[in-house]
Amino acid sequence: MGSIIDFHTHIFPPEIVARRAEFLTRDAWLEELYGSPKAKMATADDLIASMDAAGVDVSVAFPFGWRDAGLAQECNSYVIEAMRRYPGRIVGLCALQPTAGRRAIAEMERCARAGMPGFGELMPHGQGYRLSDTKLLAPLVEAALALGLFCLTHTSEPVGHSYHGKGDVTPVEFQAFIAAFPTLRVVAAHWGGGFPFYELMPEVQTAAANVWYDSAASLFLYRPEIFPTVARIAGPRKILWGSDYPLIAQARMLGYARASGLTEEELALALGGNAAALLGLDHAG
Repeated sequence: MGSIIDFHTHIFPPEIVARRAEFLTRDAWLEELYGSPKAKMATADDLIASMDAAGVDVSVAFPFGWRDAGLAQECNSYVIEAMRRYPGRIVGLCALQPTAGRRAIAEMERCARAGMPGFGELMPHGQGYRLSDTKLLAPLVEAALALGLFCLTHTSEPVGHSYHGKGDVTPVEFQAFIAAFPTLRVVAAHWGGGFPFYELMPEVQTAAANVWYDSAASLFLYRPEIFPTVARIAGPRKILWGSDYPLIAQARMLGYARASGLTEEELALALGGNAAALLGLDHAG
């Protein structure tokens, strides 16, 4: 099997981890998700240690989806630094606050110059906009397409249990977004909030031609059969294994995926082959 790639991890600068209480007062959205001392935060060094222990070769890492555009920029700089410290092991995505307008586009351009291949995780419900607000997001998407970037967005189910950060980025919201921007490559976190099931409808499958689904936090959401189920409906090449580290340990999520019932070939695609193709990486390593 080729490289194992975790497509969904979060890292914070050490000073934010050390001074969490101070930053909680600066961003209400951070306070909602990380107000509890039990909510885990990790630095780039923590992530690398986890990867080494679990046998993960590459992690796609991104900051928190800050409400404060200035904090997003600071944390992007930290992720850029982590990419330079751990070349080939950490691939960073650019956190953006779309409501910042031109400032968000300038930040996207800065991150692209630093080698980031995409932007996200968009957190509309926490950042104060809707994913269906295509007028707001159009300038950002236009810039991303010009730069060759993909997008990773939070999505969530309109049914089932509630949890911190679940939000309202439902399949209806996601459908509006991909319909407005059909050429943008989009990764829908957390299995698209159930969106793959609607790919049984031919028109939805056509609309989702440039959509991938990551498995972040699915251990808390679905039975392991979600992997082969989505493979049958949407195709095995649309699945990206993601842990949502440090919320869930990478080793634990690897075990969950390996016990899901995917064939050996499908598992190789989910654990790294699909991610390598999307990221433009050599999967042979």
